[in-house]
Amino acid sequence: MQHPAAPELAHTTPRPIHWVATATAVSGAIALASVLHPASATAAQPQAETKSAPAAPAPPDPAKADFPLDCGPTKILIVKQATGDLDGDGRPETVAVVHCDASMGTPPDGVYVLTRTADAPRPRVVATLVNPKDRLTVTDFTVRDASVTATLLGYSSADVPSCCPDVKSAVKWQWKGGAFIRSTPSGAQTM
Repeated sequence: MQHPAAPELAHTTPRPIHWVATATAVSGAIALASVLHPASATAAQPQAETKSAPAAPAPPDPAKADFPLDCGPTKILIVKQATGDLDGDGRPETVAVVHCDASMGTPPDGVYVLTRTADAPRPRVVATLVNPKDRLTVTDFTVRDASVTATLLGYSSADVPSCCPDVKSAVKWQWKGGAFIRSTPSGAQTM
């Protein structure tokens, strides 16, 4: 048997007090770590506290409107629609191009401006920009910068067949002085 070169050291022999001290130190480290842990990591940036602005009112839904158009037994078709604040009151209006659902031919279009108030259950028509009685077809329809623009296809006389419009005009409507004023946009050409 070989004898150690150094005398036996007191701390190399574990005693019960050593185990109690070690357990206490480990328990303290765990308790301290649970109290002092860092915040959870997230990919989202912290957001500054802001006051939420009131929600913008929804534009009028043309599917819920009653259009001044008599289609008899056929239904009304909403061909095109666009929204924008046309009168500057902060609430959007909807402009709808509608016509009767005809089984043949091209029925004339009507262009209507709809608005909706908070207390009204349905949108209401506040302006007729194109009356279907005028036998016009609406193309290139937009609402932008508080104005409505469209290209209208029509007829030079009642003798021109409905299949073949021979008049084309670009038009623009803007709200001025309490009414929609029709004009011809700059650079517009007619055929």
